[in-house]
Amino acid sequence: MRLHRLDITAFGPFGGTQSVDFDALSAAGLFLLHGPTGAGKTSVLDAVCYALYGSVPGARQSGQGMNLRSDHAEPGTRTEVRLELTVAGRRLELTRQPPWERRKLRGTGTTVDKPQTWLREYDAPAGAWKDLSRSHQEIGEEVTQLLGMSREQFCQVVLLPQGDFARFLRADAEARGRLLGRLFDTQRFADAEKRLAERRRATEARVREGDAALLADAHRMQQEAGDAMELPELAPGEPGLAEAVLGAAAVARSTARERLAVAHCRLAGAESAHAAARRDLEDVRELVRLQSRFAEARQRAERLQERSGAHRDDQERMQRARKAEAVAPALELREAAEAEHLRAAGAEARARAALPGSRAGDGPAGLAAAARRAAEELGGLESARRAETRLTDLVEERAGLDRQERADDEALREADTWLAEWDGLRTALQSRVESAQEAATRAEQLAVRREPAQRRLTAARTRDTLAADLEDARRRALASGQRALDARAHWLDLKERRLNGIAAELAAHLTDGEPCAVCGATEHPAPARKDAGHVGRAAEEQALAASRGAEEEHTEEERRLGVLREALAAATAEAGDLSTAELATEAELLEQEYARTRRDASALHAAHEELRKAEREREQRLDARQQAAVRTASRATRRDTLDRERAALEEELAQARGTAASVAARAAQLERQAALLTEAADAARAAEDAAQRLKDADARLADAAYRAGFDTPRAAAAALLDDTAHRELQRRLDAWQSEEAAVRAMLAENDAVTAAQRPPADLAAAERTASEAERRLREAASARDAADRCRTELDRLSARATDAVRRLGPLREEYDRVARLAALAAGTSAENERRMRLESYVLAARLEQVAAAATVRLRRMSSGRYTLVHSDDRSGRGRSGLGLHVVDAWTGRERDTASLSGGETFFASLALALGLADVVTDEAGGVRLDTLFIDEGFGSLDDQTLDEVLDVLDSLREHDRSVGIVSHVPDLRRRVHAQLEVLKDRSGSALRQRGV
Repeated sequence: MRLHRLDITAFGPFGGTQSVDFDALSAAGLFLLHGPTGAGKTSVLDAVCYALYGSVPGARQSGQGMNLRSDHAEPGTRTEVRLELTVAGRRLELTRQPPWERRKLRGTGTTVDKPQTWLREYDAPAGAWKDLSRSHQEIGEEVTQLLGMSREQFCQVVLLPQGDFARFLRADAEARGRLLGRLFDTQRFADAEKRLAERRRATEARVREGDAALLADAHRMQQEAGDAMELPELAPGEPGLAEAVLGAAAVARSTARERLAVAHCRLAGAESAHAAARRDLEDVRELVRLQSRFAEARQRAERLQERSGAHRDDQERMQRARKAEAVAPALELREAAEAEHLRAAGAEARARAALPGSRAGDGPAGLAAAARRAAEELGGLESARRAETRLTDLVEERAGLDRQERADDEALREADTWLAEWDGLRTALQSRVESAQEAATRAEQLAVRREPAQRRLTAARTRDTLAADLEDARRRALASGQRALDARAHWLDLKERRLNGIAAELAAHLTDGEPCAVCGATEHPAPARKDAGHVGRAAEEQALAASRGAEEEHTEEERRLGVLREALAAATAEAGDLSTAELATEAELLEQEYARTRRDASALHAAHEELRKAEREREQRLDARQQAAVRTASRATRRDTLDRERAALEEELAQARGTAASVAARAAQLERQAALLTEAADAARAAEDAAQRLKDADARLADAAYRAGFDTPRAAAAALLDDTAHRELQRRLDAWQSEEAAVRAMLAENDAVTAAQRPPADLAAAERTASEAERRLREAASARDAADRCRTELDRLSARATDAVRRLGPLREEYDRVARLAALAAGTSAENERRMRLESYVLAARLEQVAAAATVRLRRMSSGRYTLVHSDDRSGRGRSGLGLHVVDAWTGRERDTASLSGGETFFASLALALGLADVVTDEAGGVRLDTLFIDEGFGSLDDQTLDEVLDVLDSLREHDRSVGIVSHVPDLRRRVHAQLEVLKDRSGSALRQRGV
C-alpha cells in the first residue's frame, strides 16, 4: 500500500482545504511531520484512517460524524477527506463526507445531510477515473479485503503508535494477549475454548439431569413399594448409582407380584359371600313389597266407599251442564247485543249534548244535511287563508327592510369616521416598522462583534494566568538544569575515581596459582590495595542513573517551559495590547447594547403584522361602504311594491273574515261545527241499529231454552259451567273410575294375597348382612387393585430406569471426553504443565515470530547489545505463554523488558512495532506496506542512538518504503530534509511541505 495524495477540507483543526503530496515526500524515503503542540499533526493521520475506514483511531473514534468538523470552517463548507493510494496494484481514490448540519435552503432552522462515500479507480488505458461504488458497506468490505487488515490492525502496523508498544513491553501476559488477539484475529481459538467449555457444562448438566431423573424414578418406586425397597444414599453423578437403583427395583418387583397373588385369592372369597347375601336381600324385599301392596289396596277400597255419595252428585251436575251447552250460543249473542246497545245509546246522548239547542231534536238525516252545508262553506275559505299568510310575510319583510336601513346607516357612519383617521394611523405604523428594522440590523452587526470580543477577553485572562505560570516554570527549569549539571559532575568524578582504582578492584579477585585476567601470570607478588577513597561499580552505576534522571527531569521542565511560552504568545496575540479589565468592560458594554437592540428588534414582526392588519381593515371598510349604498337604492323600490300588495290583501281578508277576528278563527268555527254534526248523525244511526239487534237476540234465546228442556233462559244460564269448573268436575269423575279399577286389580293379585297370609319379613337384618358382605368385597377389590397398580407402576418405572441407564452410558463417555479437552484448552488440566490456554499457545507462536523480526532491527539500533526473545515460563502462580525478555549482550543475562531505560524502551518498542508490522502484513496475506508513520518518542534518545535509529529507518528505503516521523524534536529538522509542517493560526491550521 502506497499513499499518493491526501486532500482535507474542514476537518479537525483545518478550517479550509489542505493537500499533502505523499509522492513528493516519499521520494526522499524518510520525511518528518512536525509542528507546535495542538497544531494538528495527529489529525493528518486521523484523516488517512478516516478515509480508509470511516472512523478515526483509538480513543478518538468517539468523535465521529459532525464532531469531526472543524470549528474554523465556513458555514457553507462541507467536511471532506479524499485519499489517493495504490494497493494490490490498483490505484484508488476514496472520498468521505461525514454527516453535516447545515441551514435549510427554505425557511429557518437547520437540517442534517447524510454521510457520503465515493470509491473510484484509475483506468490507465483510458486515462480516466472510473466510479466503483457509493455504498458505505460495499466500500468498507472492499477496503478491508484489499488491505487484509481491520482498522485496529492498520492503526497498529501502519501508524505505529509508540506509546502503545512501550506499554506492550512493560505489560503482563494478559494485556499482551489482548493486543495480539486484536492484531492476529485469534478470536476463533478463544471461541473454540468457549465452545468446549460450553459443551462440557452442557454435557455435565445432561448427565446430572439424567441421574436426577433416575433418582426421581427410584424415589417413586420406593413410594410404591414401601418397606420392600431400600435406596442407596448416592447423589447425582456418583459412580454405582445406576446399578444400585436397578438392583433395588428388581427386589421391589418380586415382592409386588407375591402381594398381588394373595390379593386375588381374598377377592374371590369376598365375591362369593357377597353374591349369596344379595340374593337373600332381594327375596326379603319382594315379600315386603307384596305385603305392603295388599294392605294399601284394602285402605284405598275403604276410602272409595266413603266418597260414593259425592260421586253421584258430580254425575248429575255433569248431565245438566251438557244440556245447557246447547243454549250457550244464544246466551252469548244476547249479552253481546245488550252491551252494544248500551254503548250506542251513551254515545248518542253525549253527541247531542254538544249540539246547539236548535239542533238537539233533529233526526239522523237532518243532522247529516247540516254537516254537509258547513263543510261546503269551509272549503270556500282556502283562498282567504293563503292571502292571510302572504300578508304576514309582507309585514315581516317590510320590518326587515327598515332594520337593514338602520344598520347600513350605522355602518356608513362608522366607516367614514375610521377612514378619516387612516393617513395618521398608516404613518405611525410605518414608523414603528422602520425603527424595529433598524434595531435588527444593528443587532446583527453587534452579534458579529460579540464572539471576537469574548475570545479576546478569554485570551487576556489566559495570558494573565500563563504569565505567572511562565515565571514559575522558568525558575524550575533553571533549578533542574543546575541539578542535572551537578549530578553529571558527580558521576564523572566517581567514574574517574573508579578508573583510578580499577587495579585494586581486579586484584581483589586474584588467587595464588590462578592466572591473572590481565597479564596471565600465576604469581601475584604485589597486588594493588584499595584505598579509602575507592569507588565501586555499583556506586558509579547509581550515580549514572541519578545523572540520567536529572537530565530527563531537566528536559521535561524545558519542554513544559516551551509549551507555556507558545501558549503565552498565542494568548497575547489573541488578546492584543488592552488589559483584561478594559476588555471585560468593552465586552460588557457590547453585551448590554446587543441585548437592548435585540429587544427593540423583537417588535419588528408585530409591527409588520399590525400594518398589514390595518391595510386589510381599510379595504374591508371601503367595500362595506360601497355595498351599503347599493342596498339603499334597491330598498326604496322594494318598499313601494310591498305597500301596494298589502292594501289589496287587507281588503280581500275583510270580506272573508266576517264577524270573526281572522280567517283562521272563522275556519276553526266551521270545522268544529261540521265535526259535531257528523258525529251526532253517526251516533243516532248506531243507536237505532243496536236496539233492533237486542230485540232479535231476546227472541232466539227464549226459543233455545225451551228446546233444551229449561223453563226459563235464566235456569239454562245457571246450569252452565265455565271451563275451569267443567275441567275440575271431569277430573274428579275420571279419578274415581281409575282408582276403583286399580283397587279391584290389586285385591285380585294371587302373589299379594299369598304374601299377606305369611308372617312379616325382617328387611333391616337382611340389609345389614348384605352391606357387610359388600364392604368386605370393596376392601378385597381395593387391595387387589392397589397391588396390581403397584406391580404395574413398578414394572413401568423399572423399564424406564433401565432405558435411562442405557441412554446415559454414551452420554457419560462424551462428558469425560469433552471435559478432558475443555480442561486442556483452558490450561487447567494436569496434562497442560504450563497452564497455557489454546489462544495463548497460538499467540505465543505469533509473539515468537514478532520477537525474531524485531531483533533484526533492535541489534542494529542498540549496536548489537540487545536481543528480544519470547518466553513461555510461568511467573508465580499465573499461566505461561506470552512472556517477553531482552538479552543484554554486555552482561550475557536475560532480563524483563520493563527494566529498559526510557531511550532503550523507545528504540526497543520501535523495533517491536516494525517487526510486528512485518508479521501482521504476512498474516494479512502479504499486502505490501510502502508507507509507514511513527508517532513521537524520539526526544528520549541521545545523539548516537538517534543516528542509529534513523539509519535503521533509512534502510527501509532499500525495500522501496517511505517512513513518516511524527515529532517536534528540533534536532530531527536538521537531520530529515523532507518535511511536512503543520502551521497553527487563529483561523485554523495549515500544511506546508519543505525539502521536496
